Amino acid sequence: MYAEIITIGDEILIGQIVDTNSAFIGKALNSIGVSVYQITSVQDDKLHILKALALAEKSADIIIVTGGLGPTKDDITKHTIAEYFNDVLILNNAVLAHVEYLFKTYITTAPISDLNRKQALVPSKAKILMNDFGTAPGMWIEKEKKTFISLPGVPFEMKSLIENKVLPELIKKYKRPFILHRTLLTYGLGESALAERIEEWEDALPDYIKLAYLPSLGRVRIRLSAKGFDEELIRNEVEKQITTLLPQIKDVFVGYEEKESSLEKIIATRLTNKKLTLAIAESCTGGKLTERFTANSGASNYLKGSAITYATQSKIDVLGVSSDEIKAHGVVSHQVAESMAVKVREVFHSDIGVATTGHAGPDKGEGEGEVGTVFIAIATKETVFSNRFTMGNHRTKVINKTVNKALELLEKEVF
Repeated sequence: MYAEIITIGDEILIGQIVDTNSAFIGKALNSIGVSVYQITSVQDDKLHILKALALAEKSADIIIVTGGLGPTKDDITKHTIAEYFNDVLILNNAVLAHVEYLFKTYITTAPISDLNRKQALVPSKAKILMNDFGTAPGMWIEKEKKTFISLPGVPFEMKSLIENKVLPELIKKYKRPFILHRTLLTYGLGESALAERIEEWEDALPDYIKLAYLPSLGRVRIRLSAKGFDEELIRNEVEKQITTLLPQIKDVFVGYEEKESSLEKIIATRLTNKKLTLAIAESCTGGKLTERFTANSGASNYLKGSAITYATQSKIDVLGVSSDEIKAHGVVSHQVAESMAVKVREVFHSDIGVATTGHAGPDKGEGEGEVGTVFIAIATKETVFSNRFTMGNHRTKVINKTVNKALELLEKEVF
């Protein structure tokens, strides 16, 4: 069973916003056994939308459209859908009452207008999916064996409709296969080297299990995907294949994405379970390492604090790194990185300190070493160590690779 997602809006095509709706919908559909065949983004243009709907109908069983359902003239999705189905718009009293309720209860800064009331005009053939958080309703239209669903583009409105209205209805309507994804997280080995190592194992996979490599800076995710109607068979076979794989990647395997979802969460869980605390000193990474932890709730349980000592003087004033040490070895050096890790641990009274310093580029800045030269240090109560890395010559790449490498080293420290 296949679905197509169509997102409508010039703002997507000109790069003004990122289409996160499709990612959310695709994941939600996959969770109930519906595979996404294609994702299409189109302009706020009637002919373009009509063409996209016609093409989607040929290849997909379920077509989900988001966007273009607002009250202004540039929002043309509802009228275009009515035209596509040779339908007319009619006033839906339940939607009208809902719109009036929202304005009366929550939108007190402006009176309801005729434009707002027009949100209650819907195609006569549509089943209404009431939008609890906005004025534009979702619409469900069936044509022969195809299902068309139109949803507002506002992400929190769309997500609520998908979770509470769309998925339950799809589950009732269709018999769907079982889809299982298991994603293994690896750090420290490149995609090609990893693929070469497990080539024989990959070649022996059953036909209904597909393997995908998902590389990013410093890490590779290995995703196994299986689909079929025998859920027990699929679960057992995937686990069997993982059991065979793990001994071949044990030196770079750190966990499962589905359970922990990221290396920083794995580290956070271990720190919490071991009742250990962490402090971070960042120079070249500018706070991005700290952000990886604080993006998740509960970071205060183990993260004592962070210092972004970007300038050389701040390393001296905030952390207490010796100016003589900096003069002798350079701000980008083993000695300064280790001193930063030791000092930040002391400043925040933590069990572990981690520090980054380097030349992210495009200019080299102070100290020895070329652009891309990075030192990462980790200090504990017993010891301190640092490693030197060459991360390339692209600023964003250098920063993100440094963050990932710091996480990799930290994971090994708290194993």
